[in-house]
Amino acid sequence: MITKDTKVVEALQIDRRTALVFQSYGMGCIHCLAANVESIEEACAAHGINLDEMLQKLNDACAK
Repeated sequence: MITKDTKVVEALQIDRRTALVFQSYGMGCIHCLAANVESIEEACAAHGINLDEMLQKLNDACAK
């Protein structure tokens, strides 16, 4: 399960389909150096994205 504390790179490693979720928000996480150290919570805050919505979509992508 992906949580607010999961690093962006960890989410991408858990399931590559999460990349599509990040991209749908205009986030280029695959190519971002911060992805290695930034949590999902920090990334959402930096991009003005609703954390709960993002977590739901990321976990839904993993469940497919």
